[in-house]
Amino acid sequence: MSSQEEISKENPPSEQDAAHGAVVTADDPFADPGLPAHQPRKQDIDERSAKRSERMVAILFMVSMLATVAFIASFVAFPVDKNVFVFPLGHVSILHLSLGVTLAVALFCIGAGAVHWARTLMSDVEVADERHPIEAPPEVKQKVLADFAAGAAESGFGRRKLLRNTMFGALALVPLSGVVLLRDLGPLPEKKLRSTLWAKGKQLINMNTHEPLRPEDVVVGSLTFAMPEGLSEHDENFQSEIAKAALMIIRIQPDEIKDKRELEWSHQGIVAFSKICTHVGCPISLYEQQTHHALCPCHQSTFDLSDGARVIFGPAGHALPQLRIGVNADGNLEALGDFDEPVGPAFWERG
Repeated sequence: MSSQEEISKENPPSEQDAAHGAVVTADDPFADPGLPAHQPRKQDIDERSAKRSERMVAILFMVSMLATVAFIASFVAFPVDKNVFVFPLGHVSILHLSLGVTLAVALFCIGAGAVHWARTLMSDVEVADERHPIEAPPEVKQKVLADFAAGAAESGFGRRKLLRNTMFGALALVPLSGVVLLRDLGPLPEKKLRSTLWAKGKQLINMNTHEPLRPEDVVVGSLTFAMPEGLSEHDENFQSEIAKAALMIIRIQPDEIKDKRELEWSHQGIVAFSKICTHVGCPISLYEQQTHHALCPCHQSTFDLSDGARVIFGPAGHALPQLRIGVNADGNLEALGDFDEPVGPAFWERG
């Protein structure tokens, strides 16, 4: 008999060692020591400590709820263009700072509360489970269900109502942060996309000379860009307004205009179309004199300006809107109204 067998016979594993997975065999000189004996936590033997831990977890969940409410309030209260000095970050947007801090606190407190709950109140008894085949026989299923029920009971989820209710409250409020963030995709367009600065009596101003356009300034085969009277490049809203009101002016021999309405809305063959492509809103800047085709440089959408600016090639979905024009008492070209339809690509609010 070997010395290892003698040792095994003289010192058989205790019941506690066997319960924790200790394995001692004669053939293995390096026996599996198993798991150490379970040491109960203070919360396991002292209900007052358990209550303190419960209150701490509840406080963390309630702080998360307050932070979520503060996130929503910050979104409403702080303007997007207000900056404050914060050391050591420097000047930062108070809106972005408050949203980041409150959302971080809300998520951190939920995580910290869950971790503290698991480490102090849920069962921490180590269990050694042997490997088993992939298939699950009925007895394994029963064991899993029994383990789940035991875990639920040990977690105190049903018994500790304060923890459960505050956790539900925190988890229910946090998703509201994501819903509120959808509002930050941009201001609601309302009816802004349906109209431009063009109106009856607005003169056509040359984008290059900033002078009113006269019929004699537009020659056959030329391409001129215009903007509404009263709009200046120094205006704060210039970019948003010119993105809708930019105009293409060309002159075509009246007998070459195929579309009847286009001819009626022109003045002596001078036609005005929106410069904004109806595909994704790129500015159109290429014009073929012989064919009267306007080409968008972004995705090659092509419009026939002699036939109502209809699409003859490319991904654009509809024709360029036309602006009805005439001549005022001073002999300058003027608009006789706004575009008859929204300019640019289609949008979600377009009826």
